[in-house]
Amino acid sequence: MQLNRRELLAAGGLVAAASTLGETAEPAGTKTSHWPIRYCLNTSTIRRSDREDLPLVEKIDIAAQAGYDGIEPWIREIETHVSGGGTTADLARRIADAGLSVESAIGFSQWIVDDDQQRRAALEQAKREMELVRAIGGTRIAAPPSGATREPLGELQKAAERYGTLLEIGESVGVVPQLELWGFSTTLSRLGELAYVAAECGRHDACVLPDVYHIYKGGSDFAGLAVLNGRAIHVFHMNDYPANPSRAEIGDAHRVYPGDGVAPLSEILKTLRTSGFAGALSLELFNRDYWRQDPLEVARTGLAKMRAAATAA
Repeated sequence: MQLNRRELLAAGGLVAAASTLGETAEPAGTKTSHWPIRYCLNTSTIRRSDREDLPLVEKIDIAAQAGYDGIEPWIREIETHVSGGGTTADLARRIADAGLSVESAIGFSQWIVDDDQQRRAALEQAKREMELVRAIGGTRIAAPPSGATREPLGELQKAAERYGTLLEIGESVGVVPQLELWGFSTTLSRLGELAYVAAECGRHDACVLPDVYHIYKGGSDFAGLAVLNGRAIHVFHMNDYPANPSRAEIGDAHRVYPGDGVAPLSEILKTLRTSGFAGALSLELFNRDYWRQDPLEVARTGLAKMRAAATAA
């Protein structure tokens, strides 16, 4: 999607403000001794396969045993738990007893699409999903451009208005939808598009959910993170990618542990730190080789590699 002149100017206003905030948070050339970030496990990382999966209760236990601060489940996992006779209260209690927080959750409501009827149904779905997240103790959910990935949406202002509506629904539930970057999409695949929609939605609770792999896949330069206000990023998806296959051919399944690929993680994390980010780094992988391994070992390895990357920054 191409930004027109008006959209570029609007995004530019966000850029200037965010840059100033970032400089205030931590002047160039300094490095604090303590970076108050949290480490989170996105449950896709320890999935068994595309068709089979571990119960969410087991993933919660694995995240706790591995030493994470939080967990980022998928909505379908919560729904599967409930449909199997469990309750959201059970999950909330189990998560709290494990010493974990629900940093975010992954849903795919098509809140952004052009079709009015489809969008109304999607907003009702989004509300139900937010209520599930709230019931297990969470306050955030991913809001990717689901349903608008193949055909260009048109003016980004439409996306901004629709994101504003989604945020209003989230406020009524107590859950904030985070505008998520999808690098393979024709909509919201670049950091500039994400910044414009968040800046123009008219809401103070607007926030974005970037991802190492998706920034690369979408073609943005990682330097673009420097113009985002880190306080508007509550969760950042951590992963890495190999030199091959090419950007055009690489897919979700090629993601690897942080530090095992060619992503400039030190640059990325230093930029986040300087911008004022103090949220959760959430390990999100879809690597089928890892899915065949012991899930606890995968979780532990991923956490160790995330910590090493953050320490190096």
